Amino acid sequence: MQPFFAQRFEKVEPSFIREILKVAANPEIISFAGGLPNPHLFPVKAIEQACQDVLREQGAAALQYATTEGFAPLRQYIADRYLSRHGMEVNPDNILITSGSQQALDLLGKVLVNEGQDLIIEEPGYLGAIQAFSVYQPNFKPITLGEEGLDLAALDALLEQGTSARLLYGVPNFQNPSGVSYSRANREALAERLVRHDLLMVEDDPYGELRFEREHLPPIAKLAPHNTVLLGSFSKTVVPAFRLGWMVVPDWLRKKVTIAKQATDLHSNAFSQQVLHRFLCDNSLDAHLEKIKEVYGRQRAAMEAALTRHCPPGVSYTRPEGGMFLWLTLPSSVSAMALFDEAIKEKVAFVPGAPFYVRPEIQNTLRLSFSCVDEATTEEGIQRLCRALARML
Repeated sequence: MQPFFAQRFEKVEPSFIREILKVAANPEIISFAGGLPNPHLFPVKAIEQACQDVLREQGAAALQYATTEGFAPLRQYIADRYLSRHGMEVNPDNILITSGSQQALDLLGKVLVNEGQDLIIEEPGYLGAIQAFSVYQPNFKPITLGEEGLDLAALDALLEQGTSARLLYGVPNFQNPSGVSYSRANREALAERLVRHDLLMVEDDPYGELRFEREHLPPIAKLAPHNTVLLGSFSKTVVPAFRLGWMVVPDWLRKKVTIAKQATDLHSNAFSQQVLHRFLCDNSLDAHLEKIKEVYGRQRAAMEAALTRHCPPGVSYTRPEGGMFLWLTLPSSVSAMALFDEAIKEKVAFVPGAPFYVRPEIQNTLRLSFSCVDEATTEEGIQRLCRALARML
């Protein structure tokens, strides 16, 4: 038959990163491209045991339909962890389990975003959020992300000149793609603006548990609980295959997002929720996280050291205190897209920065992931990348 599509989907593009990963899948290529957790750190045996225990103890009940909100003991675990880590009281009734935090973005887009309405987003911004919200056709208003967090002067200027935005999206901890974290002062100042201007922030926090330097900082949701939706995920801390995340929503939003989820998939995988909860009860998540942070911290240090040794003049990069990513800014004359083609000739891959911007004119940035590449391979990969870059200068 003649193909036809809803107008809102005509201009939605596939994930550029997924296309790059197809190229990077060549085993001869050293890939810094994927934003993947390290599979060598997956707790396979413990999850296998949790599966067996749930099936043995719950039987057919573990395989039945479940409530839309999610497995109540898992929601209680999440609430308890916010209290123990941040002194932040969260009612489990305000937690909705989602099929990864990516689904939370889509649900919030359905409920909150109108076609043509302004939506404030970090620049550079998380590509998955740009893709999820783009379906609902907002008018993106980018605010530059600096070393301390959002450019508050630029945000103030936007708010004072007039905007239809009611929603602001950001990743305050070890942001994807930049690795930047909002400072304590930036968080406090942003929280004050959310309340003063009656803005709702979608605070996406998949990496907050992966801090390997300095102290944990409070979620913005703790500072402005009525003006934030706080997203979390087990993909980076346990395993991504469960596709389990959550959102903490204020009372006024809870009913609408629950209805949106009912209409989307009834509920997230109920068996996976029970297995995950059993794993969390029978094992120390903190001990597991220490293993992850030790490896990621070591590999990040190796990447920074290799860049210091091999990068030509004119290149700068972020120095994240956690997470999975490092962000390079090249001389303005160099296109990261063109560099990608040269790098593939050297058998090394990265993600060019352009897709992380809603303004296409910014071309001289790129993202490197250190989570899955050991120190020796990182040294070789950075040498290859810098050889390719040197040819373009």
